[in-house]
Amino acid sequence: MGKVKSSNFANCMKFQLRSKDPHSNARTGVITTDHGEIPTPIFMPVGTAGSVKAVHQRELESDIDAKIILGNTYHLYLRPGLEVLEQAGGLHRFNGWKRPILTDSGGYQVYSLGANRKITEAGVVFKSHIDGSRHTFTPERVMDIERTIGADIIMAFDECTPYPCEYGYAKNSMQLTHRWLKRCVEQVNSTPSKYGYDQALFPIVQGSVYKDLRTESAEFIASQNQPGNAIGGLSVGEPHELMYEMTDQVCRILPSDRPRYLMGVGTPENILESIALGIDMFDCVMPTRNARNGMLFTTQGIINIRNEKWKNDLTAIDAKLGGYTSTFYSKAYLRHLIIAKEILGAQIASIHNLTFYLWLVKQARQKIEEGTFTEWKNNMVKIVSTRL
Repeated sequence: MGKVKSSNFANCMKFQLRSKDPHSNARTGVITTDHGEIPTPIFMPVGTAGSVKAVHQRELESDIDAKIILGNTYHLYLRPGLEVLEQAGGLHRFNGWKRPILTDSGGYQVYSLGANRKITEAGVVFKSHIDGSRHTFTPERVMDIERTIGADIIMAFDECTPYPCEYGYAKNSMQLTHRWLKRCVEQVNSTPSKYGYDQALFPIVQGSVYKDLRTESAEFIASQNQPGNAIGGLSVGEPHELMYEMTDQVCRILPSDRPRYLMGVGTPENILESIALGIDMFDCVMPTRNARNGMLFTTQGIINIRNEKWKNDLTAIDAKLGGYTSTFYSKAYLRHLIIAKEILGAQIASIHNLTFYLWLVKQARQKIEEGTFTEWKNNMVKIVSTRL
C-alpha cells in the first residue's frame, strides 16, 4: 500500500490516494465533493439529457450504487434549456439526484456534428440537431453554461480530433484546446458558483495518437494546476493498443495527486487495462446503449440475449453479480422482453449492465487494496472478453 496523499484545491474538491498496486500503476483513492464521496477507480453512468436512459434514479442509487453520473452540456443547453435549469436550482434539484454530477463541455458533441459546425479561434458556431437553429459555444460561454447546470465537476471546452487525423491538424487542434483552456480557467476563476456549492474544473489532454503531442499537451495541462485532469480524443476508433500507449504516456506525466479521467472509455477490458495504467475515472454509453440492443455484460462473459440459445434458459441472468435484476429475472424472460420490444426489457438490461460495471470497478478497488490486482485483472480480461 502506497503513502496516503491528499490534495485540496480552493476547498472545492479533495482527492486522497489510498493505495497502489505493487505490480502496476493501479491505485485507489477517494474524491470528496460537496455532494458526497466518490471512491476510485470509478465508472460514471452517462445521463445525456439529465437522466440515465431507461434507469430510474432510485435504481441508480439503491441497486446499481452509482457514486456519480454525467450530464451532457450540449444536450441540456438545448433541452430543457438554461432558464429551466436555473429556475430549478441546477441539475441536482431538477432531476432529484443527490450525489455528485460531472458535465462534459459539449466539445465531443460539437465535433460529431460534422458539417453543421464551424470552429474558429473564438469558439464554435453550430446548428442544433433538434431544429437547425444556430448557436455559439465559446470557452467563456461554456463555463457559464456549466455553472448554470451546476455539476460538481465541469470539463474545459476542447476540440476532439477524429481518428485517423493528420499530424498538422492534431497539433493545431491541440494548441487551440490549450488556448481555450486558459480562457476557461480565467472565466471559472472570475465567476462564482450559483447554488451554494463549489465546482471543480478538469482540463483535457489532446494530441490524437502522436506521442510528442500527447507529451506536450499533458505537460501543459499539468501546469494549469487544476483539481483533476482528463484525457480526451481516445476511444474514437483507434486500435486499443494505441489507446493504451497514449494513456500510459499521459498518466506518467499528469500529477499523481489529482484524479485522472479517461473520457468515453469503454469496454470492461478497456477499463481494466486502463486502471492498470493509472486511470481513476471512466464513462461510456456502452453499458446502456448495448443493453437496449440485447447485449449483456456478465461475470461469466458477454451474452447476446437475442440468440435462440437463451429462449428456454430459465436460470438467473447473473446470480454471481447479485442485485434484483440479475437474480430475480431469467435469461428467457429478458430475451422475451427484448424480442417483443417491451420497455421493461431495456430497463432490466440497462440496470444489469450498469450493476456489472460498478461491480467491476468495486472489485478492482478491492484487489488493489489487497495487492492482488494484476493477477485478477489478467484473468478477468479473458472472462469479460468471452462471448457466451
